[in-house]
Order: sequence, then structure tokens, then C-alpha cells
Amino acid sequence: MSTCDIKIWRTWALAITHEAGAYTEQKFNAEKTGGEPVIPSANLDTDLVMACDCLADVLIKAYKNPIKMQIDIARYSKLISPKNTGHNDEKEEKLLERCPPGHEGTKLVDKPATIIDVSGTIIAWYLPDALTETTQKEIRAATDLLGPSLEKSVKADGNWRYNQEWFKQGSENVGSTPGCINLSPAWFQQGHENLSDPEVSASLKGPSSENILKAIARPAAIASAALRVMHPQQYFTGL
Repeated sequence: MSTCDIKIWRTWALAITHEAGAYTEQKFNAEKTGGEPVIPSANLDTDLVMACDCLADVLIKAYKNPIKMQIDIARYSKLISPKNTGHNDEKEEKLLERCPPGHEGTKLVDKPATIIDVSGTIIAWYLPDALTETTQKEIRAATDLLGPSLEKSVKADGNWRYNQEWFKQGSENVGSTPGCINLSPAWFQQGHENLSDPEVSASLKGPSSENILKAIARPAAIASAALRVMHPQQYFTGL
């Protein structure tokens, strides 16, 4: 699927996210090929442009610093299934024999890099310092808004997902509130009868929902911009 296959109305909230992704992708490609400087859209505010510039810079550094592993990721993916939970020692040992890790010892990676397999396919991106200080502050502020919902989600007699046994506050009582919530504007209610249309998840129906969505708007746009460069097919599939 190409960019021209996607048409987004200017009034959609997704429009700014799409433009931020396009700008980041164009800047990345210009740096990769030595092309002309890219001018950002006038619809992107200064903080978002600076965040996209920072992201593109780290992405290109990672792209130009590949670390090759002697492993065929396509072959490996065909040998595993959803039943491979990682807890069956016998299966894990056999899988390790058929697909060794492809490296000896350990390697310290302290700068942006990509991990590639024998065919040159990128397995993973390592992107330290990809987020500006402003973006990090916005993420922390958004996390604070989620505190009440996270706190309510944990229950003494909850199932494996919400049981308080699995959620512990740090020793100094710092950081985000532990908990488990779902944030989705189109939640598919599996197991509910006569509800075929997606619904807004319960965590986004509270009084703070609008503030939460506003707080995560720019960080979400930056995450989408990164996905557009790293995995464009997945990015466009999600539109």
C-alpha cells in the first residue's frame, strides 16, 4: 500500500498524525539518499516539528549503524507458533538448536543501531534519545492523568490481569501508578452478545477522558511517525 492509496480528510484528528509521519519519512529518506532539505507542513506546530526532527535524526543514525546477526528471521518465524510460550524448556532447547542466536557472547550497544539478519532484514531498532525533553514531559503528564484509572483497575481478588499481586509500587513510591487499563476508541467487545459495533473502552469513558486524549496526542503522533519509517506496511494498514 502506498501513500497515494490513503486519503484523509483535513478535519480528521488523524490528519496531523499523518502529516507528522509523512514529514519524518521524507526527512529520513532525504538524509539517507542525500536529497534536498524537507520543509515541514505549516499544520505542524513547532514542538511537533522539533520532535520529528529529533526522531528522524536518531532513525538515520540507527539505519547507518547495522549490527548483523547470523540468523534467518523468516525461517525462525516459520518454526514458532502462538503455542510457543517460552516456558517449555524442551521446546525452547530444540528451537535454539535449529536457530542458534547467531552471535557469540554479548555486545554493548550504546548508540542508535539496527539489528539485521543474514538477508539484511531489520529485526529491531535501538533508538536512544529519540524523544525530546518536551515529549518526555508530555508522556509523564499523560501518565499522571491515568493514575486514578490505573489504581482502580487493581483488585485483591482480580484475575491474572488485574490481581494486585502482580502490581507493586516502587520502594520509594515514585513513578507511575501500577495497574492495567485499556485505552481504545474502538474496542471490540468479545464475549458480549448483540454488540457487533466497536465501543469506546471503559477507561476512556470517564470524566478525564478528553484530557487524556489531548495529553497523548503529540506523543502518539511521534510514535506513529516512527512506525511509518520502521514498518510502513503496518503503519498504512492501521489507517
